[in-house]
Amino acid sequence: MSTGSWLPNLFGRDRHPVTESFGSLQREINRLFDEFGSLAPWTVPMDSAARVVPKMDLTEADGSFVVTAELPGVEQGDIDVKLADNVLTIKGEKKAESEKTDQNVHLVERRYGSFQRSLTLPAEVVADQVSAQFDKGVLKITLPKAPEAARKEKKIEIGSAA
Repeated sequence: MSTGSWLPNLFGRDRHPVTESFGSLQREINRLFDEFGSLAPWTVPMDSAARVVPKMDLTEADGSFVVTAELPGVEQGDIDVKLADNVLTIKGEKKAESEKTDQNVHLVERRYGSFQRSLTLPAEVVADQVSAQFDKGVLKITLPKAPEAARKEKKIEIGSAA
């Protein structure tokens, strides 16, 4: 008796234990991706909870880098931007609303808390000319690139050991 002859009788016409296991695994992976995609636009999963992580874009135009960060619900005074050793760091906090109500809460998807994002820039910038604007929950930082002469790139010759 071959294995092919008893499997259809045991598991049904189109069912096989291995196929069922992979189908179950695929459904679980799809569910995880669906949950990940449904998170608020600036959160990512972390240990069964979510933490606040702003989404950022880095573009280059007209001799400058432009970093745009989505910070919905964050107040301008709660944002700190620093540049050190060609690394841009954005820190801040999205504070929870403190209004108390007698309503029952049935769903909470919004996230609150401190956040920090650091980004190494692809080239040297002129730190004294960096500017930032904040409007409608979007932070835009313009970082002018340093002239070629100011960049610290040097070819290093390799010598032989004694």
